[in-house]
Amino acid sequence: MSTTLVATGGKGSNPKTTLYVGGLDESVNESILHAAFIPFGDIKDVNIPMDHSTGKHRGFGFIEYEDKEDSAAAIENMHNAELFGRVLKTNYAQPMKIKGGDKGWSHQPVWADADRYIENVEAEEELSAFDAEDKKRKERELQEQAAAQVDPMRPGS
Repeated sequence: MSTTLVATGGKGSNPKTTLYVGGLDESVNESILHAAFIPFGDIKDVNIPMDHSTGKHRGFGFIEYEDKEDSAAAIENMHNAELFGRVLKTNYAQPMKIKGGDKGWSHQPVWADADRYIENVEAEEELSAFDAEDKKRKERELQEQAAAQVDPMRPGS
């Protein structure tokens, strides 16, 4: 039997408590998955996404533990374990990604930046109006300077 090294924390400094569990048999439901992973600690949530077109789950699920130590213990013990005749792949879950942002994906909905976008547009419009006003003021000053210049050939100057 081969051993697998498991990281005890997730990506970055954020401690991971949510696990991805892949390789689920189609007969596995949330209560079975909960029962298989409860020995490692208090479970906050179990979720198996469903395929809307077939009405069956897609062969993977998510388990969220209360503590990061419990999730690490679950990965250590359940990665490459067998459940209902299928070998499980257990890892820390990646954050849900939404289209947009860097590299075509974002961790926020598109409307999350709406306020900042509106502020930027308003600031650009204000800057454009200021630039136009400044340009008009400089043109007036040049005209006034030109009118104020004394023509040396004109009498009475």
